[in-house]
Amino acid sequence: MKSICVFCGSSFGSRESYKEAARSTGRVIAENGYRLVYGGAKVGLMGTVADAALEAGGDVIGVLPKSLQEKEIGHEGLNELHLVGSMHERKAMMADLSDGFIALPGGVGTLEEIFEVWTWGQLGYHEKPCGFLNVGGYYDHLIAFLDHQTEEAFTKPVMRSMVQISESAQGLIDQFKSYEPPSTPKWIKKDET
Repeated sequence: MKSICVFCGSSFGSRESYKEAARSTGRVIAENGYRLVYGGAKVGLMGTVADAALEAGGDVIGVLPKSLQEKEIGHEGLNELHLVGSMHERKAMMADLSDGFIALPGGVGTLEEIFEVWTWGQLGYHEKPCGFLNVGGYYDHLIAFLDHQTEEAFTKPVMRSMVQISESAQGLIDQFKSYEPPSTPKWIKKDET
């Protein structure tokens, strides 16, 4: 694993603990020798995670749609800032550049990003770990719902177990290091194995 992608809010949320978690995540990624890949903005938790990784001596790559750069939210202090034409291009490039994915607290965009890469893993398009940083119980209700989906047989237990959960960035990175993807992705039929 060389690069870890962080999905997170472009705002700070309502609790100081979210900002502290973003700082800790950026620092821990850099201190563990990984490159940070993220959405390229200088605002909210996005800017905080990037700044913390840079302050800790890490390399940071941002991927930002040109339309957002035109609104002057692009972070100018990164090692690399890739400007792309659309959100689809942004997500594809972030996925290509990354070896693991962490969702910090965020809104609908954060959820959409982590669910998309998790789905790609379920379908066998990659074997990269995905995880939720559950800061102060932020994702408790979502985790309970994911367990409910599994109990109701809409998600297989092996697919549910693909997503890692921790209350600390270091805890997620440690889980990522030992992550084993499912041996049979969802799209492979049982009679094909």
